[in-house]
Amino acid sequence: MNRLTGFAIAATRRLLRQARQLLVLLAGACLVLVSGYTLYAVNMLPDLQPWHTERLSGEFSAITDRTLDFAGYQKLEAELFARAAETARGWTGQGEAFQYSRYNPDGNSQRLAAGSPYNRSFRLSPARPLGGALLVHGLTDSPYSMKALAEALHSRGFEVTVLRLPGHGTFPSMLTEVRYRDWVAAVRLAVADVAKRTGTGQPFYVGGYSTGATLTLTYALDALVDPGLRRPDRVLLMSPAIELTPVAALANIIDVLSIVPVPVLEKVRWQDVLPEYDPYKFNSFPVNAARQVNRATKELDAALLDAEEAGRIGQLPTVVTWQSVVDSTVGSAGTVDRLYAHLTGGKHRLVIFDVNRSRMLSSVQRPAARAVIGRAIADNHGYTLEIVANASEDGPGLALTRYSPDGAPPATELLDIEWPPGVVSLGHVSLPFPPDDPVYGFLPGSGHDGVPSIGSLLLRGESGALTISLGSLTRLRSNPFWSLIDRQLGEIVAADLAAPGAPVDGRSPQ
Repeated sequence: MNRLTGFAIAATRRLLRQARQLLVLLAGACLVLVSGYTLYAVNMLPDLQPWHTERLSGEFSAITDRTLDFAGYQKLEAELFARAAETARGWTGQGEAFQYSRYNPDGNSQRLAAGSPYNRSFRLSPARPLGGALLVHGLTDSPYSMKALAEALHSRGFEVTVLRLPGHGTFPSMLTEVRYRDWVAAVRLAVADVAKRTGTGQPFYVGGYSTGATLTLTYALDALVDPGLRRPDRVLLMSPAIELTPVAALANIIDVLSIVPVPVLEKVRWQDVLPEYDPYKFNSFPVNAARQVNRATKELDAALLDAEEAGRIGQLPTVVTWQSVVDSTVGSAGTVDRLYAHLTGGKHRLVIFDVNRSRMLSSVQRPAARAVIGRAIADNHGYTLEIVANASEDGPGLALTRYSPDGAPPATELLDIEWPPGVVSLGHVSLPFPPDDPVYGFLPGSGHDGVPSIGSLLLRGESGALTISLGSLTRLRSNPFWSLIDRQLGEIVAADLAAPGAPVDGRSPQ
């Protein structure tokens, strides 16, 4: 054996030894992480309630229910909700936790939501549809979060279907076992149904909120390569989950001990365990939910990259997005930097709601929001950018400044809306709800059946006075600028219906 061969063998052995050491270190780090989170969850999280531990049979599964159509999906859904109601009736002896929860049929939560009928899929059908749309809600939400958008399209002649994603609407425990593939399969079968009901030549939209936006945009990209999928004409997105923080990837590790059949380790399945007082949204958050939405964003990112590299990105249907520049749930940078920066063709549109830039608030504002808007303006080449912001620092009035992709000077339009007193920004959860929404509206008097809306509650006190944080009640839950979104939706529909080949009086042109 010559010196060169001996040197190569020695180097290989050294690399193998270093690789083994690295693997040991990584395994040790994972063990410390898992052990640390397990100790935290077991000792620090509140006691689990039945809706955190009991799981219903009969939820839609991509594996066992892949042959269902949408009618079959709704039948399965009806049976699931009947089973959920029967199960909840057995919790009447659970004390205050049940009494003040969304699961008490006689409680304020159910009075506020009039029995919460929008926890399941629903459809709005005009007499003579001019177009069809599928809308999909976000993670831990329900179809109710798409109700206002659905009604805006329906009032303009669209038949609108709003899908309930598997794992949602019943018990938060159902999110501990749902899989990304189940969401994809449910979206596919719902889109197929809406596409079949939407005539040739009629506008066909898909869209969603948060995770629902991620799923419908991924569908639109998949339809570019799969001839069996009908391509939508537009994709409507609200607060899309485009890019999550790197910490989200830890969800793939921290609940590994939850598979051990020891009751106390059930807590390891959860990131947050909170009172379930919201009739249309789970407050508790399981680790698996983070894992699945992380998978959804990774799949979308891969689909975008593939479409760009293959030269298909220009074939993507027109994407219209409404986004708050501050978004503590999914952030706004991903929408600007990971989605719109790669779109081409000039047909797409991004509407960003800035923070309240009143002079009196300037000293306490974070610079990150301005930086995101600055990048969007500077790097804009493939879409129309609209910034909704203060008309001046001296008042609450708003203006919309439009930046066109052709580089023309920006155009500014004064709006007839303004910042309500005390409101400093929109946010992730507020965008899809009108300000007078009976469940989430912030306007005084919002509510139903004598129960004030969740969004109108603004309480002051000492930390620990309530079972929820006082800070959670200061987060804006509805959108004071919903009228602008409604107006823009009207303009979009009117333009599509006026296009050559559009339907007339509910009939597709012959």
